Amino acid sequence: MAQCVTCGASLKLGTTRCVKCGTVLEVATPPPAQPAQYAPPPQAVQQPQIVYVQQPPRVPVCTKSKTTAGILAILLGSIGVHKFYLGKTGQGILYLLFCWTWIPAIVGFIEGIVYLTMSETAFCQKYGQK
Repeated sequence: MAQCVTCGASLKLGTTRCVKCGTVLEVATPPPAQPAQYAPPPQAVQQPQIVYVQQPPRVPVCTKSKTTAGILAILLGSIGVHKFYLGKTGQGILYLLFCWTWIPAIVGFIEGIVYLTMSETAFCQKYGQK
């Protein structure tokens, strides 16, 4: 329902004259429809992307030198100096106790060759890692 602008009486839609006061009413025509224009969609909020970065392999930090351990094992392996150097005190004492049998000398010589031929990474993982 519409209202008269002069007296405020209720009017039916499409009426051109107010029944109560007689005011001539203008019929408002809606503006012509404009062709639909393309409106780009509002910018989508970009979500932060999760990027997974592959870490390089961790190289173990060596506290012991494989060359030093190998030379000690070859030269002084009979008394277990290389075992003390590598932090294996119990095995070093065992080598000292049996040094008179020459068995620790043979085993020490073999261990020295193994230490020297072992890769740096394998040696660090087995003996010199913090």
